[in-house]
Amino acid sequence: MHHPTDLSRRRLLCSIAGGGLGSLAGTLPFAARAQNNFPSRPIRMVVAFNPGSGSDTQARVIAQVLSESIGQPVVVDNKAGANGIVAVQTVLNAPADGYTVLFGSNSTFAINAALIRNMPYDPIADFTPLSLISSQYCMVLVPADSPYKTMADLIADARKRPGALNNGAGSPGYNLWSTWLNELAGIKTVNIQYKGAGEVVSALLGKQVDYAVAVIGLEMIRSGKLRALAVSGPKRMPSLPEVPTMAEAGVPEFQAFVWTALGVSTKTPQPIVRQLEAAVLKAARSQASLDFLQKQDASPMAGGPEQMRNFQREEIQRWKRIVAANGIELQ
Repeated sequence: MHHPTDLSRRRLLCSIAGGGLGSLAGTLPFAARAQNNFPSRPIRMVVAFNPGSGSDTQARVIAQVLSESIGQPVVVDNKAGANGIVAVQTVLNAPADGYTVLFGSNSTFAINAALIRNMPYDPIADFTPLSLISSQYCMVLVPADSPYKTMADLIADARKRPGALNNGAGSPGYNLWSTWLNELAGIKTVNIQYKGAGEVVSALLGKQVDYAVAVIGLEMIRSGKLRALAVSGPKRMPSLPEVPTMAEAGVPEFQAFVWTALGVSTKTPQPIVRQLEAAVLKAARSQASLDFLQKQDASPMAGGPEQMRNFQREEIQRWKRIVAANGIELQ
């Protein structure tokens, strides 16, 4: 039996909403009259990721299309660090005039609210959502010569030997994913925290961990160094059609993924917000954006501001519950 949040999550992930632009279109004439000089100068897109990362590249694609749409440059400003908090503070400290927007992720818009003890911001109260952008599903990875050929193998052994298996996590968010998988599969394994995806890959290759839940390893899988037991999305990945989904592997509720989105300070005037919403939705659904996501094995996410806000609330509620239920230490 699925909770309503599970069902709405799946509906959100499996399609691109068709009616968002139409509903916004009626607000544009008023917005244009109210703020007919916006934008009159470049917009800064603060990106919570390092230059050259997949999410940074995605942000640059969106920025380029957005620039063409609004007739002003959209300048990417990378502010990685502290689980996205550096980027968040950069945006919130800037004038709330629509000229500074945040390109963030599930960490900045949801997970931090569950994991950080003294949060310096509220992702709901401090940000007005513009649009969800994309999702990229995780995989359960094991070394190529692992005795686990399927998820059923791994789960069966973990149930026989509670606490004997180790899993690697490249960030606190990945730790939550592994904990959620343990909960859903009815297993107990030891989460080992690493500083990033690269360290997790090294730990897998060196057999320091038995498995990892991560959005990494495509080239390692293709080269035969790692094996993917399952992918967490509702559909198989086009680049790895032989890898079953979690539903096919027996854990249908596990829908873990990285997602990206855009937002602005809640102090931003609403007419400007309306203009940005329409422009961002158009950029997110552009052919350039869709082509990029396809190459990255990522998917466009459905939903404008309202869908993003509801989705944020669901995510925050889920992660807070998992943190509390499993005694995860706050940062």
